[in-house]
Amino acid sequence: MQPRVTSLGLLIKPNPADTFEYPHHIDRASLDALPSKPGIYIFRDENDRPLYIGKSINIRTRVLSHLRTPEEARMLQQSSHVEFQRTAGDIGALLLESRLIKEMQPLHNKKLRRTREMCSLRLGAHVKSVPEVVYARDLDFACTTDLYGLFATRRAAQEKLREIVEMQMLCPGLTGLEAATRGRACFAHQISRCLGACVGVETAQEHYRRLKAALNEMRVMIWPYEGAMGIVEECDGWKQTHVVDHWAYLGSIDHAKGRKPVKRPARRAFDVDTYKILVKPMLRGELFIQPVRL
Repeated sequence: MQPRVTSLGLLIKPNPADTFEYPHHIDRASLDALPSKPGIYIFRDENDRPLYIGKSINIRTRVLSHLRTPEEARMLQQSSHVEFQRTAGDIGALLLESRLIKEMQPLHNKKLRRTREMCSLRLGAHVKSVPEVVYARDLDFACTTDLYGLFATRRAAQEKLREIVEMQMLCPGLTGLEAATRGRACFAHQISRCLGACVGVETAQEHYRRLKAALNEMRVMIWPYEGAMGIVEECDGWKQTHVVDHWAYLGSIDHAKGRKPVKRPARRAFDVDTYKILVKPMLRGELFIQPVRL
């Protein structure tokens, strides 16, 4: 349906719901098999290619909500059937979803489909230190101290630093955002947007303290353990242990099968999605964590 113009000259865009049809072509048996339990689900096409991967604490309810969503008509039209994989909890579902999206590259998971190369801001311990952009390819973010924020691009890191400098009335010259001339006021100070560390009105120590305090709001937490740890989840008597080492998800142990299908990778890599999934519940003490042997 094309946009149309009314007699009053108003442009009316088509409503997806007007042309949406319930996807009866999706295999009914695959839908009937969906459990009302935590896990991931995969929409696949007739050639078994993955179209979309999602997660939920209730797989059945979440998948059925997709089927009633006109905005997802294109993905649904391509779908032939839905498969699922149970997990013992929400953390396991989040970790598995993140891993499978990277491995399988489904067409409609655009946000998480590519493995991102992260960068961060690092601030040294000296009061005259300037924040610098550093990359995960050069440093192990899981054990590097004094990192602030995780960004997909250098530009994003610098834009965040500029936002902090403006909000806190810090000096753009002393934070590396513009060229600084010793003894000369920066432009921000000339328009009363800098407290004057560039000309000695504010001490270097106080400027550094305020900068670090502002950056601390987004400090990257180093891995707080010596090695791999297991995050235990249980559902209806079924227990899984999700193995994580230095913010890298290695896999899950299914205790019902009596085996450990998790091996230490040849090269451990900090994974930003695993970090974002785990860091807040870990800091809040919401996770049951115990050592594991690989």
